[in-house]
Amino acid sequence: MTAPAETDFDDWIIATHREAGDFTVLFVLMRITDTTVEPLRSAWLHVVGDETRWPEMAGLLSGAGVAWDAAVFFRAGREGLVPDAEARARLQSLTRKLHEDRSLIREGEFFNAEGLRLRLEEAKPH
Repeated sequence: MTAPAETDFDDWIIATHREAGDFTVLFVLMRITDTTVEPLRSAWLHVVGDETRWPEMAGLLSGAGVAWDAAVFFRAGREGLVPDAEARARLQSLTRKLHEDRSLIREGEFFNAEGLRLRLEEAKPH
């Protein structure tokens, strides 16, 4: 039996699977400070079915071995599942671009460590 959706992440993964079927997701763990977001570690995952819920995902992310505050998720492509070699190449490209331009986070699905949606806003000068 599928667990009910309890977080924004759960709602997102259910809706995305409903729209796309099985898909590959690229994700980047982030550290958040008062003025910055920093990419820490990244990986990809093949999502098969819509049963994954935030507690399982958070457990998987905790295996990265770094303290993280948030994670941003991007579909690897419109085609659904992509082969591992393609996912790896797309992840390398994404992480390179994220290091150059953090505003790309806005194009993904950004969640805090509790699985709740975050929004990246540009810091205003004081």
